[in-house]
Formats: sequence, C-alpha cells, structure tokens
Amino acid sequence: MLTQLSIKNYALIDDLNVSFGNGFTTITGETGAGKSILLGGLSLVLGKRADLSALKQKDVKCIIEAEFAIANYGLKSFFKENDLDFEPHTILRREILPSGKSRAFVNDSPVTLNILSSLGEQLVDVHSQHQTLQLTENEFQFRVIDALAANAKPLTDYRTELSLYRQYEKELTQLLSFQESASKELDYNSFLLDELEKAPLKPGIQEVLEEEYEQLSNVENIMELLSQGDQLLNEEQVGVLNSISVLQQAGQKLSGYGKQFEALNERVQSVAIELADIAGDLEKLQDVVEANPARLEEVNGQLQLLHDLFKKHQAASVDELLQIKEALSEKVDTSVNIESKIQAKQEELDGQEAKLNTLALQITKNREKVIPQLKSLLEQRLNSLGMPSASFKMDVTPSANFKSNGKDELTFLFSANKGGDYGELKKVASGGELSRIMLTIKAILANYEQLPTLMFDEIDTGVSGEISTKMGDIMQEMGNTMQVFSITHLPQVASKGQSQFKVYKEEIGESTRTGMRKLNDEERITELAEMLGGKDLSDSALAHARQLLHLSS
Repeated sequence: MLTQLSIKNYALIDDLNVSFGNGFTTITGETGAGKSILLGGLSLVLGKRADLSALKQKDVKCIIEAEFAIANYGLKSFFKENDLDFEPHTILRREILPSGKSRAFVNDSPVTLNILSSLGEQLVDVHSQHQTLQLTENEFQFRVIDALAANAKPLTDYRTELSLYRQYEKELTQLLSFQESASKELDYNSFLLDELEKAPLKPGIQEVLEEEYEQLSNVENIMELLSQGDQLLNEEQVGVLNSISVLQQAGQKLSGYGKQFEALNERVQSVAIELADIAGDLEKLQDVVEANPARLEEVNGQLQLLHDLFKKHQAASVDELLQIKEALSEKVDTSVNIESKIQAKQEELDGQEAKLNTLALQITKNREKVIPQLKSLLEQRLNSLGMPSASFKMDVTPSANFKSNGKDELTFLFSANKGGDYGELKKVASGGELSRIMLTIKAILANYEQLPTLMFDEIDTGVSGEISTKMGDIMQEMGNTMQVFSITHLPQVASKGQSQFKVYKEEIGESTRTGMRKLNDEERITELAEMLGGKDLSDSALAHARQLLHLSS
C-alpha cells in the first residue's frame, strides 16, 4: 500500500508531500492542473526512464520518494534475491541529477533501474488507456482464467517440470550432435588413445627414466669411480680404513684421560663405522653396476616416445598427457556407447513429457471448468455498466507444443452488440468498452489473488453519469479489500472515494506550480459542485454534491 509520496523539483511541482490511506481514493482537478504530472512522478519512482526535461529547475536535482507498507506482499524472497534489506515500511527513491544521470534506491541501498522497475510492478498497477491494451493479450487473458481456476500451484509444478524437460531436450540434442561428429572422429581418437595407452605413462616416470638413462650411458665412468673409491678405503698400506683403524686405537687410549677425550673418541668411532658402511656399499655397487646396451636403448626409446608425445599433443609434462589420455578415453567411450546413451536420454525425455502432459491436462481441465463462470461474471457486471449485449466466447484447445503456461491455445472473442460478429478484443472493442472490461476483470481478480495498489487513470472517460456511478461503486467495493486510486473528471466517481485529493495549479510571481491537497467534507462539496456545474456554484449543484456524498445540508 502506498502510504506517502514526496516529489521535489519535477515538472511544475516544487515540493509536494502527501499521505494516503487504505481503501478507495479519488484524485480530481481541472484539465491541465497537473494530474498527469503527478502520475508521471509516481511512474519515475516505480522505475520509468527519465530525462532532463523532468527537472523544474535545471540546476537542481529532482527527488521522488514513495513509501509503501509491504508486510503482506510476500516480497521477502525478492529482497533476499537482490541483496536488499527487507523493511515492512519500504522507501523507494529516485534522483535525477542536472547532469542527466539517474540514481535509484530501495531503503537507501543503491539499485539498478531494472530492480526498481521489477519491484515497482509488484507494488503499483497503473491503468491508463495504453495499459488497458494489456487486456487484448493472450498472456493476460490466461492469467485471469488461471486465477479463477486456482491454477497457481499446478502452473508452478508444471513450470518446474518444463524446465527439466527443456534440459533433457538440450542434452539429447547435444548427444545427437556429438554422435554425428564422433563417428567421424572415433577412429582417429582410438588411434591416439591406443598410442598413449602403450606409452610408459605414470606420474614421475620421466624423471625415473632420465635418471636411469644417465646411469646407463655413463656406466664405465661410474664403475671407475666406484673402484677408485674402494681402493682409497681398502688399500693395504695407505687405505683410509687402515688409517682410521690406527686413529681408533689412539682415540680409545685418549678416552681414559678425561671426558673431553671420551667425546673425541666417540666421534672417531662413529666416523669409522660410517666409513666401513661406505666401503660395504661401494663393494655392493660394483657388483650391481654393469653395462647394459639393450636396456640403454630401451630407456632411450621410451624417453624419445615421451618427447614425441609432448610435441604431438602440445603437452609440457606426463601429467598433462595423462589428462589428455583420460579425455580421449571418455570421448572414445562416449562414441562407442553413444547409442545406449541416446536411448537412455530419450527414455528420460519421454518420461518427463508424460509428467508434463499429466500436469498440462489438469491445468486445461481447471480452465475449462471456470470459463463458463468467468463468462457469466463478465457479462453480468458489464450489463450494469451500460453494455447489456456484451458477450464473450472463450475456449481452450490443445496445442501441439509445451508453452510456459501449459499446453493450450486460447480463443477470447467479444461482441458488444446483440447479433454482432465476435472478434478479438483489440479489433472489435472501443477504448471505452476496453476500460469497462478491464475494470470488471480487475474487480473479479481482486477476489482471487493479492493485487498491488491499483491506479486507474481516467478509466471512466467517455461514459455517462449513470454508468460512471456504477464504475465508482465497483472501485469503492474493491477498496474494501485493497488500495485503489482513480484519477477522474466525473463527480459521480469522485464522490465514491473514501478520501478525495485535488490537484491544482497556481501562479506565484512569474512561475506556475502544481500542488495537491486532501479535501475535507466542505471542500469536497465545493469541488464536486464545480465538477457538476462549473465555477458559478448554484444551489442545485451544491445540493447534488451533498447528495452524492450522502451529506445533509
């Protein structure tokens, strides 16, 4: 519900602050007073695009704020999805800067114009002659039927399953496309995979082979160095082991002369043990190391194969080759088993299609059940609005394709005259007829779904006083359960408002400005009398105004 509206420096408005209550509110004023300006300002804060022409003073920014009570609007998920703080009393603000830039805020958090517009659509539904054309669109017509048919949950379930169906369709298309190209690439991919499977590929193999190659290709030098080391340690007269043995004996004797000599002796003994181990290892290695031309050739061939594969697959390591091997394996496996995968996906798609058809059939049955009810409601209510011969033909027929709202084609035809031909609303209904039909539909919808604040912009244009009274009655009734505004030039409608505001224009010095104020009972009588008989107030006009307001003189 719109509780407050503030407009600064917009068109002919300097600084306007108004508060609104629940129920049905009417807005009146002379032609040219600025009712459209007020609506324009509200549209800006709801996300409509703006330009510099909106500024009254070109060097001062325009600020428009609207406060809404939204506790019962079910918008917490919207605020969460858009990372906004939810407040039961939410303020939308729009700023248009002299530079031409525009900024938007929700509860002081900056938002994009798209977010502001999306939120605005859920807060206020503005109906002008242009918006009434929405009535002629199939999507809106389905919405009306589905509201009466209580199709909200079936449609939610249907759309969930439809999303999964579209996903399966996409996956099947991809598999079929892959099958077409894979059959051409299977032989080549199989050859590449076989080549990689035969190669010595495992983590760290390159380093192992390179180390073995170094040893095999330098075996004579290694054997010579091992022999040299063995001689240095074991030579009879001057070998290191012989010398260390003498040193061991000296250390043992020294250890008896104090603790510092004991420590020295322990170090000597440790070195002797380590050298003895080294000598043993040198001896063993001499027995192990030998020339192996065949193995050298084999290792060289494996290394060359690795380098050829690196070049061929533009890889830098064995790990990358292993990844390529895995990818090729998946491709070959998919190619070999593509038929079974396509069959499985087709079965999955068929099962999903069956689910969708069941849900779509239920939606269709619900629609068929309420169409006679909707037809009867519309024709009855339009009869009281001066359209006694208004008649509708509505029918749903099966569609070959799944649509976003089911599997139906909708025929929604109208005739305003008895015996007249039926046709599409946009072709056979006049603007005034469309307005009355839209008002009637909104009144019906209000009983079946939570509607946002409704703003009717001269929806009563072109109708007689008697009919306008009936239209006012409808909006007044809607105001019992929701917030409704009507910008009107008809006193019969204006009098039905729980409250009435007047938009006026005044000249101050060399400038003109638009203002708006709430009227008290006496001011309403005067305003309605002027609407009935002009500025020269007659007793009869004043009496008629009081009668409209059900006030005694």
